[in-house]
Amino acid sequence: MKPENLSFEEAATIPAGGLTALKNLQKANISKGQKILINGASGSLGTFAIQLAKYFGVEVTAVCSEKNFELVKSIGADKVIDYTKEDFTKINEKYDIVYDAVMKSTKAKCKRILKENGIFFKNSQLPKTEEKDLLFLKDIIENGEMKPVIDRIYSIEQIVEAHEYVDKGHKKGNVVIKID
Repeated sequence: MKPENLSFEEAATIPAGGLTALKNLQKANISKGQKILINGASGSLGTFAIQLAKYFGVEVTAVCSEKNFELVKSIGADKVIDYTKEDFTKINEKYDIVYDAVMKSTKAKCKRILKENGIFFKNSQLPKTEEKDLLFLKDIIENGEMKPVIDRIYSIEQIVEAHEYVDKGHKKGNVVIKID
């Protein structure tokens, strides 16, 4: 069931990052014409969420560091905010959805940037994953409408080094462990 146009390393990112981003956006009832702000936009969940939001016809504001602006724009972000220079919770913009993919904010902090009836969510209380979700992701990947972003690939012998790298909190997209 692996998408034909992905390597095994790329495909390994879909069941965790791709499905989590999809289930979160489904939970928010994302729909065409909305505006979403994604905090943690350059990580695994964020990079998938940007691409899925664009697929659904949503305007995306990505929150990440300036060094990742090019990456998030290349996968569909319409606007970017450098969290090291600006507090996204204090901007003069309103969103239908605020997705905190890195779980560092709260609904209370984001209240002023949410539209009336706007939705704030983190990676919790996800709806049940179904086979149709994986098939949907497979289809949009094979149609070229989404691709995994991979920062680094480590061998199984480098698993400690991989975890240390991820724990620093500055990876772009996904880190994959390759098992030979």
